[in-house]
Amino acid sequence: MKNIFATRYGIIGVGAVIGVLAPLLQKLGNPGNMGICVACFERDIAGGVGFHRASVVQYIRPEIIGFVLGSLIAAYLFKEFRPRLGSAPVVRFVLGVFAMIGALVFLGCPWRAALRLAGGDGNAVLGIAGLIFGIWIGTLFLKKGYNLGRTQTTGRTAGLMMPLMMAGLLALLISFPQVAGQNKSGILFYSVKGPGSMHAPLVIALIIGLAVGFLAQRSRFCTMGAFRDFILFRHAHLLSGVVALIAAAFATNLIFGQFHPGFEKQPIAHTMHFWNFAGMTLAGLAFALAGGCPGRQLFLAGEGDGDAAVFVIGMVVGAGFAHNFGLASSPEGIGIYGIEAVITGMIVCLFIGFTMRRKHI
Repeated sequence: MKNIFATRYGIIGVGAVIGVLAPLLQKLGNPGNMGICVACFERDIAGGVGFHRASVVQYIRPEIIGFVLGSLIAAYLFKEFRPRLGSAPVVRFVLGVFAMIGALVFLGCPWRAALRLAGGDGNAVLGIAGLIFGIWIGTLFLKKGYNLGRTQTTGRTAGLMMPLMMAGLLALLISFPQVAGQNKSGILFYSVKGPGSMHAPLVIALIIGLAVGFLAQRSRFCTMGAFRDFILFRHAHLLSGVVALIAAAFATNLIFGQFHPGFEKQPIAHTMHFWNFAGMTLAGLAFALAGGCPGRQLFLAGEGDGDAAVFVIGMVVGAGFAHNFGLASSPEGIGIYGIEAVITGMIVCLFIGFTMRRKHI
């Protein structure tokens, strides 16, 4: 059976659906210009289980759970569940850590950068430019033989580990719901103010997450891959999906009255332009070296890719580092040690790029 979602019109349709659903989630309670943000939502999950103590960003986001489980369902239905792992897992973990740090300096992943642009946030232009620049640097390493090695087929149980972790988080969220006005319920932490306290109803968020996970697995939707393929091969297939996402989100924001153009006073954003650019340069380079944007890594993990799961875990751990050590930005600007973190991350990622090549420059 032909996979219609992987065709040109299919990927455009998937991008448009995501572009409608993300502003809808914002309308239903998610933070401004953050209907969907993989990095921010994984950061909230890290806070929800106590990996950091930034009280304004603590919540188990059902959308992330849905992304993985939706991908798992699609992979099983279409016989694409292929458990595999073993390709430089420690390197992928480190790339995940610094990808998250870069994203939290900018305050958003590639998906949120697109949604911020569609919501009128001019600061997103700097972030997207940095993302493309970081991916371009990554393509230079790819051209010179950068490779993390081959994955190996493994047992079904190993491929199910990330979906089972997500199912466990869902069970905890249901078992320990938030108590009004309290920041802890049983073993889970909940924000009572700030972005973490803003969320769509659990069931709706989970259903939308499942739908996006299903569609993205079938279409191979990936923001990093979109720019990488265009830079390397001038292929615009994946890029057309990203453009459709931005266009649909822009139109939906206009309908909902959520489009507010400008640079100042944008929701959960700062105006330190160079560090918006630099943070996403770091994130883009890490995504390119790891082989996928944070959303794509979740979808791969759902279809049994253990290496993608390691990258996801690295991002969650990176969120803990970012907020415990003053690396993450806030609407007031970059974190107290954010500059040092970006510079360190670039050095580490460049070291990985230069040393994990099959031929030398």
